[in-house]
Amino acid sequence: MKNLSILHYALKLSLLLIFIPASPQTLFSQIIVSETGSITFIQEAVDLAAPGDTIEVESGTYKEWNIEIRKPLTLIGIDRPLVDGEGEGTIFSIHADDVTLKGFDIRRTGRSYVRDYAAILIVESTRFLIEDNRLDDVFFGIYLAETTGGVVRSNRIEAYDLREASSGNGIHLWNSKEATIEGNFITGMRDGIYVEFGEGMKINGNTSEANNRYGLHYMFSDGGIYQRNTFRKNGAGVAVMYSENVDMSHNLFEHNWGTSSYGLLLKDIRNSTIEYNRFYRNTIAIYSESSSNVMIRRNDLELNGWAVNIKSSSARNHFEENNFIENSFDVRTDSPRNNNHFERNYWSAYEGYDLDRDGIGDVPYRPVTLFSMVTERSPESLILMRSMFVRILNTAERIAPVLTPKTLVDEKPKMTRIQ
Repeated sequence: MKNLSILHYALKLSLLLIFIPASPQTLFSQIIVSETGSITFIQEAVDLAAPGDTIEVESGTYKEWNIEIRKPLTLIGIDRPLVDGEGEGTIFSIHADDVTLKGFDIRRTGRSYVRDYAAILIVESTRFLIEDNRLDDVFFGIYLAETTGGVVRSNRIEAYDLREASSGNGIHLWNSKEATIEGNFITGMRDGIYVEFGEGMKINGNTSEANNRYGLHYMFSDGGIYQRNTFRKNGAGVAVMYSENVDMSHNLFEHNWGTSSYGLLLKDIRNSTIEYNRFYRNTIAIYSESSSNVMIRRNDLELNGWAVNIKSSSARNHFEENNFIENSFDVRTDSPRNNNHFERNYWSAYEGYDLDRDGIGDVPYRPVTLFSMVTERSPESLILMRSMFVRILNTAERIAPVLTPKTLVDEKPKMTRIQ
């Protein structure tokens, strides 16, 4: 009887296991796309796939555009398949959550003055991953609209149109929240990275260089972080405007030269932090207009035309413990009044002394020279910059300031460079 009861129990257990449904992961399938297989078009594979499936696209050239993805899918390129849009329009168009697109070479989007054709368009999506793709000869690169979360990582985006009006942005974010943009390389676009009406952005470790306008164009976006990026040789540098609570740190701004070029342009920025950045060889390292309560500290400003150009509309900003090294002009302003605070900065042009050897100069430093005010009104006077006449003029004004702002002064200049 005991053996019969054990057998009866085992039979009931086996029947129970048969009718337990499989987990969702075991229902997912894998679809292969290849030039010689049964499925030769990516769109065909997308249409056949069930939500959650993986599509592997083997090496080859696929001449497709407007590939629409409206279900959660993972698309993986094997040995870098090329998707050629042949200049027709947007190539990948994603309108679903939980989509991954990885390992593709994508080239030749359409171009238009009225439509924003993109290599990868993502609309109203969450939890997407766009990783390790190479975009070449595109109008817009990766375009995010009304998305939440999501990661755009380790992509290369390149275009060749030298005209600002007829080129698009590398990574474009509009009305998006909490996106992570990291490790991308962008060149030859209008703006390398463009953010408008964003919230909680994380823009880290990107290189944006030789773009027609801005390396980063950041507008109407609060609470963002951008760190450890390189912005190099862009037409107008980097612009951050109409935003607050932005953290800008450990970035490199270099070789942004031109009549309207900046390392960093600040316009109507509030309650933000700029620290541990390097500004090297820019026309103007930091330009500030109508900005307030910005902490600018521990930055290196080296060999720029103007290290800081701060307008009278900017107030309550703090410049502390920065290194001003061999700039043509350290500070320029347009008003005899100063509503900003400068303290404990290192100035390579400082000629004071430190008798008590506490590391702080005994004589305050006035970074605005008379000649810098002259050049603002008469730029052609720059030809006299290294002359003895200009040196005498600046020295006299420093000893007995008449025209330069009397309150724009560093009362505690550091004697040695701040490490």
